[in-house]
Amino acid sequence: MPYDGYFFSERTLVREVPGKSHMFDQQLQELRREKWCLDGQGIHTLEAARAFIDSVGFCTLYPQKPAVLAPTFVGAYIGNDDKLPTAQKAFADPRAREAKQLMVRLLRDKAAFETLVFPENNFLVSAAVFPYFYGLVGDRNPRQAPKATTREYSPLAVDAFLLIQKQGPISKQRLQESLGKAISEAALDRALDELWAKLRITRVDYKPEAGAFWDILFRWSPEPVREGMNISLSEALTALVSKYLDCVVAAEQSEVEDFFAHFIARSRVRDAIHALLSARELQFVHVGNRSLLQITPVRTPPPARAPRIERSKPESRKRAPVPKRPPGPTQEKQ
Repeated sequence: MPYDGYFFSERTLVREVPGKSHMFDQQLQELRREKWCLDGQGIHTLEAARAFIDSVGFCTLYPQKPAVLAPTFVGAYIGNDDKLPTAQKAFADPRAREAKQLMVRLLRDKAAFETLVFPENNFLVSAAVFPYFYGLVGDRNPRQAPKATTREYSPLAVDAFLLIQKQGPISKQRLQESLGKAISEAALDRALDELWAKLRITRVDYKPEAGAFWDILFRWSPEPVREGMNISLSEALTALVSKYLDCVVAAEQSEVEDFFAHFIARSRVRDAIHALLSARELQFVHVGNRSLLQITPVRTPPPARAPRIERSKPESRKRAPVPKRPPGPTQEKQ
């Protein structure tokens, strides 16, 4: 595979960052701001949004409370992180509405997938990273309808799945009407969250007059799901940890654990970090008085030297014998 500034870690594409043993905190913040598109330009086109999500791998739509170390889509859209609207105040901010419209275009284009990680906040995963996310939290048998006999799914969740399977993509409003007016909106939200948490369903569209539209994930995008089904949990987690550190440039181990603790046990995250350190895919960088984890950069081999050309020695020319001079008169007398 030709080297082009990227390297594969557990089958995940990660951008190489020049490794340093020491870094100032200001340098770290500047690198993050550059990667998170907080340079004042903003992303306003589908192409720019696709490039952003491909670069960071995952992000929240709005700032999360309490704060997590991760980029935000609305911050990248605006171009800075000063006084960003939260999910609770997004309805009153036209910038947030525009950012959400661009996010919906990404979902329609299947350049990103929306997952349930943080309550009341959208969490986006790039198309390239999504199979590993599915390998970590997704259902291993998505072709089979869920059963209410398990603890994971309530009877209402099963009924909602069967209805989405039959009529999807379907709006939440129509879904509630089809399930019965006795079903409250809160109960339906809980049922949808049960299915969404295991990536059985996904939101594929949003229209102001009808709200969110849901579909079966395996039907909406079968290839990433098939790929994710064949990725082991340990492989998925180490790949995601690598991508996360690529996203944030460098982070303390506790910050990595805090981020992934939202969907997997901390002990597993520590095991993944230790495995990556043992394989020398991670290294430490000193930022001030802190030791942070970062991706170990791939050292490119020096360019091969051109083979030395042995020049053939010129053939020695034999000098023609010098003819002897005839003896002179003096030599004849002697």
